[in-house]
Amino acid sequence: MTNAFVTLVTNADYAMGAIALARSIRRTGTGADIVILHTGGVERPSLAPLEALGCRLVKVEHLPLSDAFNERHQRKNLHGAAPFTKGSKPDFHTPLDNFCKLRLWQLAEYETCVFIDADALVLKPIDRLFSYPEFSAAPNVYESLSDFHRLNSGVFVAKPSADTFDGMLTALDQPDAFWRRTDQTFLESFFPDWHGLPIFMNMLQYVWFAMPDLWNWESIGVLHYQYEKPWEKDHPKAERLRPLIDLWQAFYDDRPIPALSSLPRPGETP
Repeated sequence: MTNAFVTLVTNADYAMGAIALARSIRRTGTGADIVILHTGGVERPSLAPLEALGCRLVKVEHLPLSDAFNERHQRKNLHGAAPFTKGSKPDFHTPLDNFCKLRLWQLAEYETCVFIDADALVLKPIDRLFSYPEFSAAPNVYESLSDFHRLNSGVFVAKPSADTFDGMLTALDQPDAFWRRTDQTFLESFFPDWHGLPIFMNMLQYVWFAMPDLWNWESIGVLHYQYEKPWEKDHPKAERLRPLIDLWQAFYDDRPIPALSSLPRPGETP
């Protein structure tokens, strides 16, 4: 059996993200597959560059969840009950799409999968993650040390299994279930004894300005652009995050990638 890096594409914007992500993974020289789970919200032309990069495309449907569950987790209802206060999500963010990540557990042809959100880059070889146990994820650290008790589902290690997937569906759609941060809150509940990955395996972009002492370019395995996306035009934090956005653009445009040691440090002028 083989291993795979897996991401989820639900619209043309995330297809752009997946192109940069796939290029960054290919650059590490990994022998693992790259699997793109994609929903009906993506037109074929948006997926063509991913095919050209040798990615395996797997079309998935939304999970078979109750109407009441879907209503509670619609964008307007979810964001109304649990608004984002630290940053802004783009208009294309659709919370129900997030649960499609769980389709990863149906990829039974793989022994181990490392899921990476499409709004991320891999900056150095990370194949050692395939030796980590299920369920491994990095803490949701981007503001203070108190964040260490929560996981971030932008990067995680999983073992595909039909039994696990069935158990997830049962646990997910309980009467009145409300998953405040969708798949992230659910996975934290389903795997209460989750194993911690180093924060450098899912370095959240807000660390750049909120916890700069943690930032070390040479240590970062995965850079995750949480909240505002690097392809958004003139988002509110764009200038504060300019070196990170420029790096993403270089991967997306397939331009030469600068040495990490040459990149600005937090607080430095590029």
